[in-house]
Amino acid sequence: MDAAPSPPSNRRGVLSKGRPVGVNVVVVPSREQITEALKAVIDPELHRSIVELGMVRAIDAKDGGVVDVTVSLTTPGCPIKTHFQTGVANAVGALEGVQRVNVGFDVLSATEKQGLQRKLGRPQGLPEGALAQVANVVCVGSGKGGVGKSSLTVNLAAALRAEGKRVGVLDADVWGYSIPRMLGLGGQRPKVSPERKILPLEAHGLKVMSIGFFISEDEAVVWRGPMLHKALTQFLEDVGWGALDYLLIDLPPGTGDVSMTLAQLLPQAKFLIVTTPQDTAQKVARRSAEMADKVQLEIAGVIENMSGFTTPSGERYAIFGQGGGEALAAELDVPLLASVPLTMPLREHSDSGVPLVAAAPDDPAAQAIRAAARGLVAMTPVELPVLADAAPAGPAPPVGLELPMV
Repeated sequence: MDAAPSPPSNRRGVLSKGRPVGVNVVVVPSREQITEALKAVIDPELHRSIVELGMVRAIDAKDGGVVDVTVSLTTPGCPIKTHFQTGVANAVGALEGVQRVNVGFDVLSATEKQGLQRKLGRPQGLPEGALAQVANVVCVGSGKGGVGKSSLTVNLAAALRAEGKRVGVLDADVWGYSIPRMLGLGGQRPKVSPERKILPLEAHGLKVMSIGFFISEDEAVVWRGPMLHKALTQFLEDVGWGALDYLLIDLPPGTGDVSMTLAQLLPQAKFLIVTTPQDTAQKVARRSAEMADKVQLEIAGVIENMSGFTTPSGERYAIFGQGGGEALAAELDVPLLASVPLTMPLREHSDSGVPLVAAAPDDPAAQAIRAAARGLVAMTPVELPVLADAAPAGPAPPVGLELPMV
């Protein structure tokens, strides 16, 4: 009688169900998995993923863990091509089973560009790299005027600069522009680079752009929505900001055209709300928070300005009440980054064109603003480079005395 057939062996190298047992088989991710991973690659100017933008032309997963990805650029000489190459390689390379990622490029056709422009609401064209090197965009807003938003923007920028960050300031308060005077830049005009980019003026280590640089000093700006939209688009896309860690945008008070335009152009910007302590200001600032929520801007935090008046001798008076900023932050479930007292030097340096945190860093208001800057930095940590695996070390040398062999 013949013996029953033996079950398939599990010894290394012996086939079981048509596959060598014990031999590692590389399972290549599916196209859907690769596409999902590519959603992490964000266009730094359009602030949407390359998947959402339709820039992923082709995906080809091959045996052996090799994945080829083709990305379509908006222009042949795209200045942020390296950004996409690194992002795609890192995103796909992190998937299990991927051994190598090859990233190729082509260019969107004219028809594809027009479709993307319609999708994004940009009939004037697509950006060409102006904000490619800006890591964080922070919009500073308030529900009403008179809360010291612009002076806080200037001093927060200077405080970030004191933390070693590269900082730019965009004065988007078109009707009430005041940043040039607060930084001592009145009467100056920006230049244009050979690449036809407007070069921001610089003061106190900050890059600055304002509508005030292009009109007569103290001239009123009487513009409707379409002109505002065009001007803000130019300030973002036609200005050579260069490499920045932070771009602070001083918004006009309220929830009008400028805020909505910036939300459309910068959907991944963070929103910082400035209020004063009294209940009325807090309730109005709450409307700005509602606007940010409706246009899907992340609220980074609240700064309470004029939290009390500190006399030169150190006495403090709660002229505008107290607790409004803390209550607003608790209601929105965001941090209260600082309560900034109203001091005489804060007003004096705003008029003189020198930020308080640079001229009088020990002033109580300057100390509070420096704390707000550190809080903002803590919310936007820098991604550390991934270190390559170290080469395997050779056999460890013997430890201890060498015994004689008998």
